[in-house]
Amino acid sequence: MKRRDFLKYTAPAAILPTVINGFSIKAFASSPMLTALSGAAADNDHVLVMIQLTGGNDGLNMVIPLDVYSKYQAARTNIAIPEGKVLRLDNYLKAGLHPSMKGIQELYNEGKVSIIQSVGYPSPNFSHFRATDIWLTGSDSNEVLTTGWGGRYLDTQFPGPPDSFPNTDNPDPLAIQIGSIVSPAFQGAEGTRGMAITSATDFYNLIDGVIDPVPATKAGKELEYIRTIARQTNSYEKRIKTAAAKITSQGQYPANNSLADQLKIVARLVAGGLKTRLYMVSTGGFDTHASQAEAGDTTKGGHAKLLEGVSAAIQAFMNDLKGLKASRRVVGMTFSEFGRRIKSNFSMGTDHGAAAPMIVFGDYVMQGVLGNSPALPDNSSVIDNIPMQYDFRSVYASILEQWFCVDQTQLNKILQKDYQRLPLISGVACGVITGLPDIITEEKIHITNSPNPFTNATTITYITGNGNTMIQIFDTMGRLVSVPVNKVHTAGTYTTTFDAEYLPNGIYYARFQNGSVQQVRPMLKVR
Repeated sequence: MKRRDFLKYTAPAAILPTVINGFSIKAFASSPMLTALSGAAADNDHVLVMIQLTGGNDGLNMVIPLDVYSKYQAARTNIAIPEGKVLRLDNYLKAGLHPSMKGIQELYNEGKVSIIQSVGYPSPNFSHFRATDIWLTGSDSNEVLTTGWGGRYLDTQFPGPPDSFPNTDNPDPLAIQIGSIVSPAFQGAEGTRGMAITSATDFYNLIDGVIDPVPATKAGKELEYIRTIARQTNSYEKRIKTAAAKITSQGQYPANNSLADQLKIVARLVAGGLKTRLYMVSTGGFDTHASQAEAGDTTKGGHAKLLEGVSAAIQAFMNDLKGLKASRRVVGMTFSEFGRRIKSNFSMGTDHGAAAPMIVFGDYVMQGVLGNSPALPDNSSVIDNIPMQYDFRSVYASILEQWFCVDQTQLNKILQKDYQRLPLISGVACGVITGLPDIITEEKIHITNSPNPFTNATTITYITGNGNTMIQIFDTMGRLVSVPVNKVHTAGTYTTTFDAEYLPNGIYYARFQNGSVQQVRPMLKVR
């Protein structure tokens, strides 16, 4: 999306003079995605909370690979987390969490967290703005979209004028964003159909009816008039205040934590009965080019504080929802516009990279770690990226299908392609059995190649089940260089030849995908 179009499509329909707990809020009356979610899951009250880690989170220091720890340590000797301080996960030995993430560790061990390894997309973009745009619109890296991954769905399924919301069936805002401007994820072809709360007053002023005084000047009288008109246009203010008023006591949240402050608001509104389907919150500072860790103790430093803040906020949020008897309504996920490079730099930081883990949490989330530890080279260079294992749009498809109960036909329209679904959420959530296998903890080899190393060509052997099978070849920058296989198979063992004569020497990654199963195989081309 071009910057001028971004501003055009994200301009709110009305500016409202109140905020919740000091954060501006966007309420989307008829975001295409959310209207569809309301219709597709009319018999449930499920909520999705998206947590954006802005700046590009270093996933390799968030989820530390224990089974290839020596390669990890060699690649980032100045910031590597000591093996003995990595937080262990129940019944999983191949990876653990950063020592500051005790909250997420406890939620995982309670069976409420799924970690998805190496999430990205082919040929990643390393610009913050463009990469964020790709994640929010669900586009390929070589296309520019003016609609969000949710907006496309509702444009086709729930057409209608923006002023048809709110209505009797949908009196509540269908989406609320705390902070920032209206997300491109919620844009339909007709633009944003909602209202924004963007002033500097806080949530409690809103629910208590407190209004900041205006100066006794001509400008002050004009400001008071504008506020009055804005309040009149805020069709959702009464609904928000009513929901908030139902909750008079909440659990403990960490102090001086802006993400926790945002999630506390979300918990209050969810527990108060607001039928909002989607919430967006964010926390920044993850662009850690320097001083990511402390020289004397790599478990401390800027990145550690960021991860501690995220982990503690999510745990407090889930504990609060449980105490308010509303936790079963919520699934949450973290995402960042990209990860960081495998090798650390001389400034004790990491530079823009490709794939990184995502965390999905909630009462109905299936505990486990999807995927293997990233494939790391023996000797990492400054250009080496973590190879993608899962496409981020597979995560979207899985949540839409398994949490919001969207069917196959609609998924293809929403995401424009048929992406593999992952076992993230129990089939109980939609009252169906999804047919997806449980998370596999035992490793099975699905793809090999011989010879390896090779000079000009190598034979790839793969073992697949029934259905569409795809093999993609990526270079160390994450660029897609070849797709030797992409067709429907019957179960069995197959071979294909990868001709790399035209490619420079170096490491390549062959990614195998069959349904919910994927695997990455490093290959080395030499002279």
